[in-house]
Amino acid sequence: MFVPISNTPRDYAWGSTTALPELLGTPVTGRPQAELWLGAHAGSPSRILDPDDTGGAEDLAAWIAADPATTLGGDRRGDTLPFLLKLLAASEPLSLQAHPTLERARAGFERENAEGVPLDAPNRNYKDALHKPEIVVALSDRYEALCGFRPLAEVREIIDLLVTIDNSQTAPRWELYGPMVHLLEDSGTERETDAEILRSVVAWVLSGGEEVQTLVGHLVRTAEKALHPAHAHMTDPYTPSLETVVMLQEEYPGDPGIIISLLLNRVALRAGEALYLPAGNIHAYLRGVGIELMAASDNVLRGGLTPKHVDVPELLEVLEFHPLPVPYLVPSHPAAGVSVFRPDVDDFELVRVEAVSGAEPIGLSPAGPAIVLCLSGTLTVAGGADDAVLVRGGAVYVTPDEGRLYFTGEGVAFVAAPGARSE
Repeated sequence: MFVPISNTPRDYAWGSTTALPELLGTPVTGRPQAELWLGAHAGSPSRILDPDDTGGAEDLAAWIAADPATTLGGDRRGDTLPFLLKLLAASEPLSLQAHPTLERARAGFERENAEGVPLDAPNRNYKDALHKPEIVVALSDRYEALCGFRPLAEVREIIDLLVTIDNSQTAPRWELYGPMVHLLEDSGTERETDAEILRSVVAWVLSGGEEVQTLVGHLVRTAEKALHPAHAHMTDPYTPSLETVVMLQEEYPGDPGIIISLLLNRVALRAGEALYLPAGNIHAYLRGVGIELMAASDNVLRGGLTPKHVDVPELLEVLEFHPLPVPYLVPSHPAAGVSVFRPDVDDFELVRVEAVSGAEPIGLSPAGPAIVLCLSGTLTVAGGADDAVLVRGGAVYVTPDEGRLYFTGEGVAFVAAPGARSE
């Protein structure tokens, strides 16, 4: 079956008022349209456009619960859809955050249940027993993000740069930077590894207090000074990181996350480039339009740039502190017009299909149920028993019995499905 689905965009304050309407060809409402969810997550399950197709079920979660054999298939891995597809349009930075491993999510969910913490409590960390790895593919010309801890050598260079530019200071740098002086010392010794240094610095920053607030103010003032054209020859290639400090101060004045931003890789994706963010990778999307695919979880541990709950001890246990390269996810191209973004988990994979009029049909074989979202042009999608015509902004849920799918027409679509099972 091909079942047309839709949803109402989430109006989070950081969302763009125009980007999703421009992408999907939908009306501008005057309110932020931050995320469009396509899936069966209880927080915003997709709406069934014609409930007569689904025995009266009005949303995807209800239909799956009523008929898992049809909706998920006879060889399903569980009785819920394992992935959630989102369109995201950020005009302001999102919170610094990380997601737990499957084992930690299960333990945390059971612990908070045993403690009687309500699922909707603002101090609840674990809303379910699932992990939440995710990928994001840039749709806008630039998609900017912070992700993962950068090498300590780069952090030292940034701090030394700021100390050099701030020639008005009278106090030694270790008095200004407090425990961050560890970043200017040799690491990799028996005393402290790079990961241990980063952990101690993040713990100190998130502890708050007068020293941290003083450092935030000092960093912002020095970054503003460093961005003066007179210092351009000194700040490259760290200009984007310094600009981020100033931008975050405008959005979240005095937030300790401003300091943490300097510890992280600063990324600007071009359209079509992707990141994969596994468990423990601290990240924050800054601005841009992208398509996300993730495990169907709502477990988020926040680390700043937010008025929401920040559980410092739990976050410190979840974070991966080892410096890592930018986690680019390079797609494979098994056929013309096909780009497959496949992470190292089997919860999901994302495929970009670009069909050209008059060309041979493009064939895909999803490993289970699929969601197809058309982002441009007009496409016909045909399976073993059914088909659908999609125009820009249109989406369908495809049941597994359709088997191999064939795309014809002129346009671009993304297909979300479970990943191939691990052997």
